[in-house]
Amino acid sequence: MNIISDVNNAKIGVVGAGSWGTALANLLGNKGFKVDFWVFEKEVKEQIEEFHENQVFLPDIVLSSNIFPSNDLADVVKGKDLVLIVVPSHVMRDTAVKISGLIDEKTIIVSASKGIENGTYLTMSGVLKECMNNISEDNFAVLSGPSFAREVAKNFPTAVTVASKNPDVAAFVQHLFATPFFRVYTNDDIIGVELGGAVKNVIALAAGIIDGLDLGLNTRAALITRGLAEIKRLGLVMGAKPETFTGLAGVGDLVLTCTGDLSRNHAVGKKIGQNKKLKEILSEMRMVAEGVNTTKSVYNLSKKLDVEMPITQEIYSILYEDVSPKEAVLRLMTRDLKQETDEQR
Repeated sequence: MNIISDVNNAKIGVVGAGSWGTALANLLGNKGFKVDFWVFEKEVKEQIEEFHENQVFLPDIVLSSNIFPSNDLADVVKGKDLVLIVVPSHVMRDTAVKISGLIDEKTIIVSASKGIENGTYLTMSGVLKECMNNISEDNFAVLSGPSFAREVAKNFPTAVTVASKNPDVAAFVQHLFATPFFRVYTNDDIIGVELGGAVKNVIALAAGIIDGLDLGLNTRAALITRGLAEIKRLGLVMGAKPETFTGLAGVGDLVLTCTGDLSRNHAVGKKIGQNKKLKEILSEMRMVAEGVNTTKSVYNLSKKLDVEMPITQEIYSILYEDVSPKEAVLRLMTRDLKQETDEQR
């Protein structure tokens, strides 16, 4: 594969017009690519066509004239060299099934969605591979890392990683997305990159709860550190590489999501810490806080694999068993005393 020449001529479809999908489509459009862009909401399609703006999910950002929105999924994905999928985890399977009969077997499929499917415990690329079994596993990649959509859209310097089992595909995606403000590294640890991106949302809920309770910076630092230990513990059992969790898709994304004001998961957790009920919080949101669904998946997966994840367990108890945040913090702090570096603790 001639990476540079193939990238320059790539036909691209982007599926999903939330804030992140819009930011990535805009990045590619600004590089000069014609981007066919699948949009679920008719109002968003009309806004992009008329105003060059996604006023619902990424307001106040002028979008490239190279973005061509459509409500027709087939128009967006047929005949493409690469299809980028950026939909919420709870609709990934339905979307993948619809796409599966429309795409060529040589198409590169890139997931930029973060989550673990309830019930199957599959990562997003796992769902895609199961639904698109006509496409070689070598043609799948995942894009992850510390990257708030609004900051990427404003050209703030950002670094991410793309993971694929096929080094040529990883390099293709790397060159496709790389700009002077968007630096892309490659990785071959797909499961580690995806677990880092998914489970950090659970820890971000916890960080938000801590801030909502006004427990201070010591508590948040401890939470992030021990949260990373949980993510790594699960990852090692599932075959991930330990070094992935010290990289962009691990500690990088975790720190951003646990501390950044633009984090939806942190915002939800903060409101819970301030004594608001989850149902009420979610009813006021149009965008998705992935950590809410992912908490259920990760909690059940940890039980299935017998992996100790006390922070995840307490977030599950807060979200789904009506345990008070203060009680959950007390239970974490009064667990049996451990040796810090024991991977099973």
